[in-house]
Amino acid sequence: MPKKRSTRRAGADAIALLKADHRQVEQWFGQFEKTKSSERKLDLAQKICMALKVHATIEEEIFYPAFLEATEDKEMHHEAEVEHNGAKKLIAEIEGSDPDDDYYDAKVKVLSEMIKHHVKEEEQRGGMFAEAKQSDMDLETLGQQLKARKLELMNGSAKLPAKRNSLMQRLSA
Repeated sequence: MPKKRSTRRAGADAIALLKADHRQVEQWFGQFEKTKSSERKLDLAQKICMALKVHATIEEEIFYPAFLEATEDKEMHHEAEVEHNGAKKLIAEIEGSDPDDDYYDAKVKVLSEMIKHHVKEEEQRGGMFAEAKQSDMDLETLGQQLKARKLELMNGSAKLPAKRNSLMQRLSA
């Protein structure tokens, strides 16, 4: 049992890893709101968008299917997927513009609000993470898979856009 505790502290379990991603993006959104520099806004928005795309990919490819299999909670699963789809559309708009766009700050702010809502639903009592913890999901193994896939996506050894576009088309259909 002590080994499990130490891996959780290190962020090895799936929920700890996903929550760490949530905290990082929240921090960047906060920095974005405070800065006046167009260059800094662009840098932060790019970091936010990349982190959210990678996060959504690892959730959709690994965590959500395991959650659905373990809990059979289609309603929660489907709602999370639809929320991701909405966020991805806004991310594409942000990535296709820059701080000189009159709506740039508004788009980032709305994305922030969408993500705050999504995170609250995942992390709240009775939310997806709580339900996952109560299920028979192997959160340690899932955490290792999430971390490996995240590293693969972040270092560019796996292509993010092709996967994302096909998923977006499937969800839009």
